[in-house]
Amino acid sequence: MKNKKTWVLLLFVLLLSGLRMEAQEKKQLTLQEAIDLSLKNSKQLQINSEKIKEATAALKEAEEKRLPDASVSGAYMRLFGSKVDLKTGSGNPGGGGPGGNNSKPPSVSQAIYGIANVSFPVFTGGRIKYGIESSRYLEQAALLDAANDKEGVIQNTIEAYANLFKAMSSVKLIQDNLKQSQQREKDFSNLEKNGLLARNDLLKAQLQTSNVELNLLDAQNNLQMANLNMDLMLGLSTDTQLETDTTVIEKKEKGLALQDYVQTAFTNRKDLMAVDYRKKAADDAIRITKGQMYPAVSLTGGYIAADIPKLVTITNATNVGVGLSYSLGSLWKTRSKIEQAEAKAKEAELTKSLMSDNLQLQVNKSYLTFLSSRKKIDVYAKAVEQADENFKIVRNKFDNSLATTTDLLEADVAQFQAMLSYTLAKADAFVAYHKLLQITGTLSEELNK
Repeated sequence: MKNKKTWVLLLFVLLLSGLRMEAQEKKQLTLQEAIDLSLKNSKQLQINSEKIKEATAALKEAEEKRLPDASVSGAYMRLFGSKVDLKTGSGNPGGGGPGGNNSKPPSVSQAIYGIANVSFPVFTGGRIKYGIESSRYLEQAALLDAANDKEGVIQNTIEAYANLFKAMSSVKLIQDNLKQSQQREKDFSNLEKNGLLARNDLLKAQLQTSNVELNLLDAQNNLQMANLNMDLMLGLSTDTQLETDTTVIEKKEKGLALQDYVQTAFTNRKDLMAVDYRKKAADDAIRITKGQMYPAVSLTGGYIAADIPKLVTITNATNVGVGLSYSLGSLWKTRSKIEQAEAKAKEAELTKSLMSDNLQLQVNKSYLTFLSSRKKIDVYAKAVEQADENFKIVRNKFDNSLATTTDLLEADVAQFQAMLSYTLAKADAFVAYHKLLQITGTLSEELNK
């Protein structure tokens, strides 16, 4: 009865495991698909999109300042106890009516008027012109910032994709190594039962199997975390099990000289271009501030209509003229504003200089990392050949009782470590190359080829 309950419980556990495996969706994911999904779901790029809209609206607002201003106003007023004394210049202090001083002034109880004004700017000291230029430069800077952040999102996706590849490769290699270790343990167990192998040697093989199992557990945990990170980055369900395209890691890089990469970086880096546009916008801000010291001239036109019953009616009272406005306070208030604008322009200039120095360091560092990663692939490739040959030799010696169990197990570990290091080195070189492309501002361009 107890055994029956145990079997039922076991079947229930297996059924739940099977349902969970079915619930986990498996997806073959190419690098390009990963990049497209990450660009679509990137919160940073969505923020940049709104910043571009804001900069575009600011440019439109600056351009609209060239358009005429128009205003319309009107009112109806109810008057109480008003006294009217018309000064007509006729010598009649009573209002100039036919009855002289004896005429009764009109009783006014209401008034209606309407005014329409139009003003067109003619001269504003360059404030409108340079305001448009500054807004256009800032819009370009926002576009370049977005393009630079896009390169960063793509690079982050490539690194996450490479980490997922490394985690999957590690699990596969450790699983293969575990199978070999378990088979060796069985072989050693049979030899030990037949008195052909010492008990201590069997224990060494069993210990190595246990160590490999622990390594596999760590590798599976790393794979699960790498898979989860990729799901979240791409906006996929966290139950999605991803499969990477292993062939993309084997892609050959285009190696150029260091100076070529440096020159490319100074030509293509979007953030460096954005700083340059902000410097131009800061220069225009100085001109805008200085423009406040000049008077503003505008063409004006208007229309006035009024009706005060029993007193006066005005219609078709149009006017055209030239308006002039000047703030005397600008003579002593503008200097500090100019100094602030000049400081911002100088800050932008120094920022560009600092970024140029840092960019050269970044390119050199990325280039050396790239060269080192390619060299490691060659070294580990030779190490794999040497480890394979060494294992064959030690295995042959062990079969002929010329090598110890410890020698065989060490040769097996060295063979596994060499293969693992070679596989991971290829992924590291893949990331290092694309990092170099990102630093030079050509990552998107290269991937679209």
